[in-house]
Amino acid sequence: MSSITDQIKAELTANNAVLVAHYYVSSELQTLAEATGGIVSDSLEMARFGQNSDADTIVVAGVKFMGETAKILSPEKTVLVLDTEATCSLDEDCPIDEFSKFCDQHPERTVVVYANTSAEVKARADWVVTSGSALKVIEHLKNQGKKILWAPDKHLGNYVQQETGADMLLWQGSCVVHERFKADALANLKAYHPDAAILVHPESPQSVVDLADVVGSTTALINAVRDRDEQVFIVATDNGIFHKMREVAPHKTLIEAPTAGVGADCVSCAHCEWMAMNNLENCLNTLKTGNNEIKIDASVNHQAQNSIQKLLDFTA
Repeated sequence: MSSITDQIKAELTANNAVLVAHYYVSSELQTLAEATGGIVSDSLEMARFGQNSDADTIVVAGVKFMGETAKILSPEKTVLVLDTEATCSLDEDCPIDEFSKFCDQHPERTVVVYANTSAEVKARADWVVTSGSALKVIEHLKNQGKKILWAPDKHLGNYVQQETGADMLLWQGSCVVHERFKADALANLKAYHPDAAILVHPESPQSVVDLADVVGSTTALINAVRDRDEQVFIVATDNGIFHKMREVAPHKTLIEAPTAGVGADCVSCAHCEWMAMNNLENCLNTLKTGNNEIKIDASVNHQAQNSIQKLLDFTA
């Protein structure tokens, strides 16, 4: 009997499908995506890759909002996720009804939402941004005299506000993974590894960001491991990223930033439980059955596409 990876490869070919995977899913899925002509990247680049591919079907190894983003950019294509229950705390923390009311209360503000949101929230926004583009977009809007309504991540919003000085009203969502990082334990770990560089994703609390040598998106943190001179890195983001970091810098030492603290049951447990729901078995099952298809109302899709397109035009 052929291996499960061989079966997936055959199904991808038979369905003219491409597998796009996020940096936080298992190393097996990341390896398979690249081995079959797909990509491993952040959520927006996953969607853009699917849009630009010749595939009729985009298979998204990630969480639900990533599948929705792929569908927004490729409404004519079939988009499948591996598990429709794989979601995101930032998405869940920002339900469209409550968010719309919040926006309606502040009509004078430009609505900017992070990519980690539902299609409906993206459709309600003026702009969609990524962690890699947020600073530049907010600086641009500030220079135009705009006041910002930001959602959903309060830590990323606070970081952007601190860096740009923009007038920002923040929705109070957070990432369950990044919020676990503890500054006191991180400082103690740094004392044991004084030559290490600390890499932090800006979804982390301000006290953790303050200790960072590099603050940046998943792609920026991977590039930092590859390009910086240090040989040891303490990494404060989902540990799924270590697979790609080890690929680009195999001889460097990577240490997980601590999430230990009051009530913690592990020294570092920084892995998204929803990302962990993606596996080879449900990838094969999804391809065989066509289950878990992402469908978005056409008007929502169109409005969300406009919000994303502003970012794509701005960063082109």
